[in-house]
Amino acid sequence: MTKPTISRVGSADLEELLPLLRGYCDFYNVAPSDEELLAVSGALIADPEHEGVQLIARDADGRAVGFATLFWTWSTLDAARLGVMNDLFVAESARGSGAAEALIEGCRRECAERGAKRLTWQTSLDNHRAQAVYDRVGGTREQWLDYWLYA
Repeated sequence: MTKPTISRVGSADLEELLPLLRGYCDFYNVAPSDEELLAVSGALIADPEHEGVQLIARDADGRAVGFATLFWTWSTLDAARLGVMNDLFVAESARGSGAAEALIEGCRRECAERGAKRLTWQTSLDNHRAQAVYDRVGGTREQWLDYWLYA
C-alpha cells in the first residue's frame, strides 16, 4: 500500500476539499454553509503564518481522501507557541490507509517548522476509532472538561 501524500491546501484544492469538510461536519451533525467552510480555508490559505494551515491527504491516484486543520495559539503553561489540530478527517473509503497518521505527522512537521513546542488536539469521548489512531501515533491522553459560550 502506497503511503498517502500530504500537502498544504491551496486554492486549487478547494473543490476537492469541500466534500471532505462536509463529511467531517456531517460526522459531528453540524451544517455550516459551503461558503462558511470555504471562508475558513480561504483565511488559512491567505495567512498561514498567523492563522494556521490546512493539510490535504491524497491517495496513490491523487484523490483527496482526508484533511487536517492546524491553528496557531499560545500556551502560558508551556510558555510557548502551540499548534492545535482542530480538525482531522479521513473519508470512510480511505480509513485504515495511513492517511490519518500521515496527516498527524504533517501537522507535527508544520509545528516544528513554525517553532511550536507541541501539537495538541481533542476528540469526542465516543470516537473510539480516532482514539485508537491517536494512541497508535503516541499521543498523550489528557483529561479536561470543555466549556464554551456563544460570542
